[in-house]
Amino acid sequence: MGRNISWPILDRGTRLWWRTVGRRIDLDAEHAWLAAPVSARGAVGDRWLPAEAERIGGGLIRDGESENGGSENGGSENGGSENGLLPSLDALAGPGFDPTAVHPAIRGFYEHTSSWRMDAWTKWSRGFAGPGALIESMYGKRLQQLALPVDSLAVAHGVDSEIVAIVGPDGTHAGSAWLRTLRRTGDFMFSGYYRVGRLPGHEQPSVHVSFPLEQGNVQVYLRPTNGPDGSMTLSSPPGDFGDDGAYVTVIDGGRTYAARVPVHEEFHLYVDDEGVARTDHVLKMWGATAVRLHYRLVPADADRPRTPRTLIAD
Repeated sequence: MGRNISWPILDRGTRLWWRTVGRRIDLDAEHAWLAAPVSARGAVGDRWLPAEAERIGGGLIRDGESENGGSENGGSENGGSENGLLPSLDALAGPGFDPTAVHPAIRGFYEHTSSWRMDAWTKWSRGFAGPGALIESMYGKRLQQLALPVDSLAVAHGVDSEIVAIVGPDGTHAGSAWLRTLRRTGDFMFSGYYRVGRLPGHEQPSVHVSFPLEQGNVQVYLRPTNGPDGSMTLSSPPGDFGDDGAYVTVIDGGRTYAARVPVHEEFHLYVDDEGVARTDHVLKMWGATAVRLHYRLVPADADRPRTPRTLIAD
């Protein structure tokens, strides 16, 4: 069987699997909280961005651009906007989280992400590196999405990062795409869509992250909580369908299906004794730790690139 034939069969089988283990949902009514960008067939990359902007009748604002698509003085050293993952951390205010208690550096990273650099280190747990490499090879590189390298040398030349805001027809912020690509090859690692979401029956807003895939997506609802000394935690704990956590949705036969998946993450953001913003990131499958990541967040200055840069090493 040729490779050009086997991949469509494999992808079709994957969608059928998620249809079988999931439930049918109605994105126009009861399950509108799971409405998120999807990609057309083939590689994902950033192809979904124009389609999502067109779907909501809005447009795209890239780093350094004004709302009319051109650059303007102010905002960044190149003129125009400094896009953030969230327009304001205050949008997460609720009974379980007080954004005014968060350290200014952490707030600055979320609200002006494009003006920060990010260095990162990863450590895969024994038993997960092999499956992680298989998923990266079979899906990540081919689909240009969710391709976290297991081999640290794959990113030895660094990772480029871009924030693209999607705005509605009235100019209001709808969400922000965070695009991360390998500098040496230009291959996409992650293409995520960040916004504030509210789950049905929950008073506390969450950070809603979506990763478009061919005819579907992976979504994570992250619950914010305050910690000591201005720290904050974003977590997707175990729970029921409709709670904070990770979901997979697929479109098959004109119908949409969703399944909650046993992937749980925790991001602990804090400022260390030297005033450096950092993040400890743990990803678990079921109750077992699959990979740990550590990020060092540094404001960009005139002597270094304006775009966030990621280096991953063991």
